[in-house]
Amino acid sequence: MAQPPGFTDTVYPSHVCRLKKAIYGLKQAPRAWYTELKQYLLLSGFVNSKSDSSLFIYNSNGCVVFLLVNVDDIILTGSDPLVVDRFILALAHRFSIKDLGHLSYFLGVEVLESSHGLFLSQRKYVTDILLRTKMLNAKPVQTQLPTDQPIKLLDGTSLTDATEYRQVIGALQYLSFTRPDIAFAVNKLAQFMHRPTTGHWSLTKRLLRYLKGTIGHGLVLRRDSPITLHAFSDADWAGNHDDRTSTSAYVLFLGSNAVSWCSRKQKSVARSSTEAEYRSVALATTEVIWLSSLLQELLVQPTTPPTIFCDNIGATYLCSNPVFHSRMKHIAIDFHFVSERVQCGQLRVSHVASADQLADSLTKPLSRTRFASLRSKIGVSEMPTILRGRIKDTYT
Repeated sequence: MAQPPGFTDTVYPSHVCRLKKAIYGLKQAPRAWYTELKQYLLLSGFVNSKSDSSLFIYNSNGCVVFLLVNVDDIILTGSDPLVVDRFILALAHRFSIKDLGHLSYFLGVEVLESSHGLFLSQRKYVTDILLRTKMLNAKPVQTQLPTDQPIKLLDGTSLTDATEYRQVIGALQYLSFTRPDIAFAVNKLAQFMHRPTTGHWSLTKRLLRYLKGTIGHGLVLRRDSPITLHAFSDADWAGNHDDRTSTSAYVLFLGSNAVSWCSRKQKSVARSSTEAEYRSVALATTEVIWLSSLLQELLVQPTTPPTIFCDNIGATYLCSNPVFHSRMKHIAIDFHFVSERVQCGQLRVSHVASADQLADSLTKPLSRTRFASLRSKIGVSEMPTILRGRIKDTYT
C-alpha cells in the first residue's frame, strides 16, 4: 500500500496508511467481516453452531431464531415473525443491510414456496452455462453419461487448451448442490481435470445436452415429510478402469426429502465388494453423525435412530457383528468407527435389495428407465405446475 497520487504527505512521503477497517476485495475482508458480525451476534444473544460455523441460533423463552450467513448474504428465520422483524431492524441499525423480503433467491439457488413445500432450482445458472458454452440450442438427451462407453484417462487426444473444460466442470460442481442426478457424472469428469482429452470433452457436452433437456428440474422438499433420518449407501466395486478403484456414494434423507448426497472415488483399491461397500457405509456414517448433531442444534429430534441401507449382505453383517474379521484388518479404522455406533444404538445398518438402492445412480451410468426412476425417487423433478406461473422467463 502506498499514499494516493496527489495526496502524498510532504513530511512523511514514505509512510503508508493504517487501515481502520478491512478494504472490500482483499483476502482478509471476508474473515474480518465474519468476525465483526459474529461478535455482534454473540452480544445479541446468539450462539454459534458447533456443527456449522455459518449458523447462529437464538433461543430465549421459547422463541427460536436461526441466522445463516455466507459472507454478506444472510438468511434469517424464526418461530416468531415479530422477533425476526425486530432483529432485522437492530441489524440494520448496526450494519448497512438491505431486506429482500421472503426468501426467493440465494447464492444462485431459486427458492419457490407452495403449500406443499419448497422447490429449489438453479434454472438461471444452468441457462447461463449453456449460453456460455453455446449449447443452449443443442439436442437434449435423457441420460448424463452413456452406459456402453467406458470412461478412461487416455480417451482420445489431449486438448490443446483445457481452460474451457475446467471452467465448465468447475461450474457444474456448484450446480450439483441442487442436482444430485448429475453428481456422479461431474465427479467422474472432474477426475480428468489435469489432463482432459477430446473424449472427456465429448462426454462433458453430452452432460450439457442432458441439462438442456432438464433446465427446469430441481429439488423438491416436502413440507409434510416425517422427521426420520435415513441414508442409502452404495459402491461400484472396481468401476474405475484406469486404477480399479471403486466409487462410493450415499444419499441422505430427512423423511422423504434428500438433504445430502455424495459421489466420490475411493482412495485405495478394495479387495472385495464387501470392502468397497463397507467403506461407503463409513462415509455415509460420518455424514449421518454430522447431520444428527446439526438437527439437535436446530431443535429437531428424529423419532427413530438413523438407518443406513446397504445392498451388500456381507457389509451389513459386518457392521453389526462385534467379532473383528481377520480379512478386514486393513480397514480397521472404518470397522471400529461404524461398529461402535451400531453397538451403542446410535445407528442401524440394514440390508436393502439392489432394485431399491436409491444411491445407485451416484456410482455408475444407468439405463434411461432406471435413471429416470431413481432421479424421481431422490426428489429431482420438473417444476410443479402450480409454481410455473410465478416464473418470468427472462433467461432465453
